[in-house]
Amino acid sequence: MAKSYQEINEKIARGEAVVVTAEEVIGIVKERGVKEAAEYVDVVTTATFGPMCSSGAFLNFGHSDPPIRMGEITINGVEAYGGLAAVDTYLGATQPSKDRGIEYGGAHVIHDLIAGKEVHLVAKSQGTDCYPRTELDTWVKLEDLNEAYLFNPRNVYQNYNAAINGSSQRLYTYMGILQPNMGNITYSTAGELSPLLNDPLLKTIGMGTRIFFGGAQGHVSWMGTQFNTACPRDDKGYPQTPGATLALIGNMKEMDPKYIRGAVYEGYGASMFVGVGIPIPILNEEIMAFVAVENKDLYTNVIDYSVPKKAKPTLKKVSYAELRSGSVDINGKSIKTSPLSSLKMAREIAEELNNWIKKGDFFLQEPIQSFPMGNSLKGLEIKEGESR
Repeated sequence: MAKSYQEINEKIARGEAVVVTAEEVIGIVKERGVKEAAEYVDVVTTATFGPMCSSGAFLNFGHSDPPIRMGEITINGVEAYGGLAAVDTYLGATQPSKDRGIEYGGAHVIHDLIAGKEVHLVAKSQGTDCYPRTELDTWVKLEDLNEAYLFNPRNVYQNYNAAINGSSQRLYTYMGILQPNMGNITYSTAGELSPLLNDPLLKTIGMGTRIFFGGAQGHVSWMGTQFNTACPRDDKGYPQTPGATLALIGNMKEMDPKYIRGAVYEGYGASMFVGVGIPIPILNEEIMAFVAVENKDLYTNVIDYSVPKKAKPTLKKVSYAELRSGSVDINGKSIKTSPLSSLKMAREIAEELNNWIKKGDFFLQEPIQSFPMGNSLKGLEIKEGESR
């Protein structure tokens, strides 16, 4: 029997909703079957906690006296974008510090703000009649700002490649350090707990979906950049390569620094670990069948990152169960695997979201607009020797 968002929210309000995590629901479906499980379960919580480089924060500092139109802006030595209105700025998570280099970046500033720390704000301006101040040097906390919200253009990848290095030189990448001669494999996913792998055809996730975002309630604001729903899929609809992404928005003043953390990848730079949880409403049997997916049925490709081209060679197709086992066999060689994302933290987020819903502190939001299927990626074509 089909359910509606309204019916599920009414059950949440009465404290009667059956809410389980994406790992727990696997056993329920095995025991009861898809049809009975779909009638029994109302919401399945999914989650991920991993590096999401395409992230950042919009900040509004309020006006000084006399006021300034901020042009050149640094926060704890990290450059922020000054091409907005007078005291608005966007701080990118991967922007490196001017004095500490890649060891400290925008993600660390964002974490420090959420953690309640003071940050050093320096701004310069040419000065105008309406904004006469030309320099500003002060310290601020998150509570001093008018508005501060994360707006992350590309988070929660639906699937992603596993990385290996076929060269004789060590590689420093956003997938971590890749040892020479196929010495290790890295990957980044929560697998069967991951949000977009539990809703591969985006039946319930779209613009407006309410989510757990950095310890606060946030929303899906739009499709993420590099949104690719035309990617190869198996016969059940699960993506086999990088697929959909989400743009997310949430209030930094409500977030928990435990779920938003700065990170440094040696030889590469800064990134930000972001905690995201998304509830999947069990509207029908089709959605129940999707959320019952297991790591053994979810696949990705081991890609050789030593090839300096966009289209890198695939060495093997592997399941997430194989990657989670700790090693993968390639051409008779057992190669150690390690995740960049934290399954422990993803489980904690899924449980926290589960508790919010059960307590009636979190209600489902039906998407106000669905995202397109069949959307493909475009590349940048560089024409050698041509000047424009």
